[in-house]
Amino acid sequence: MPAHREVDEAKIKQQVEKIVEGIRAKDLDGLRRLYATDVVSFDIEPPLQHVGIEAKMENWTRAFTLFQDVNYELRDLTVTVGGDVAFGHGFGRLSGTLRNGTATSGMWVRATFCFRKSDDHWLIAHDQASVPLDIASGKGVTDLEP
Repeated sequence: MPAHREVDEAKIKQQVEKIVEGIRAKDLDGLRRLYATDVVSFDIEPPLQHVGIEAKMENWTRAFTLFQDVNYELRDLTVTVGGDVAFGHGFGRLSGTLRNGTATSGMWVRATFCFRKSDDHWLIAHDQASVPLDIASGKGVTDLEP
């Protein structure tokens, strides 16, 4: 029988897979079920933080309105579980066909997911997407690949 942490790690990886599926399907209701109501998100676009489930869903709505078809891929996911909290990190890329018909390969971002266990369910309490910064120019570096 697998250890409790291994079971929790598998559950968290299933939650992350649901995120990928939800983004690809533009399924806001499905995505909503994966986040804690008090989620704090440090997303790629302003402001510095999006607080609460409604702010997170508004952010996904804005992203989905840009795309006719959307794809999301996640690479190199690593998950660490401890008691009722866990975190995962990897590299994510949102790509697809924009509403104007232009195909975009998107850009790779650093993705971090922090989970909190509540009633045996793992929900995202915090997430962050970021790009490295070129300190000399003050601009984000968006052409890197994992």
